[in-house]
Amino acid sequence: QVQLVESGGGSVQAGDSLRLSCAVSGRTFRNGGMGWFRQGPGKEREFVTGISWSGIKRVYAESVKGRFTISRDAGRNTVYLQMNNLKPEDTAVYYCAVQGPRLSYDYWGQGTQVTVSS
Repeated sequence: QVQLVESGGGSVQAGDSLRLSCAVSGRTFRNGGMGWFRQGPGKEREFVTGISWSGIKRVYAESVKGRFTISRDAGRNTVYLQMNNLKPEDTAVYYCAVQGPRLSYDYWGQGTQVTVSS
């Protein structure tokens, strides 16, 4: 069974930074990428950023480019999301996810709340 546990959320002011972590345990697909999604109040869940299994390829939503950075540790069982220059519109529950054999995001964490006030 795959488990993902996020941490690092909180309440901050606009312009501040936060770093989210996601620890993955259990049997995962060896070549699966990892990603972060978010769901703001009254909004659909949206893709934020993803990183390949190798850590070489990274993709970002336009809304976070230049402000957010995704990374994963050498052991490839933890993924991070460094969020700088946070804006009120970044307020959301942030979820990490892991790809399965079909390269779809099959495994999800419980989410961590990020609140940015102006």
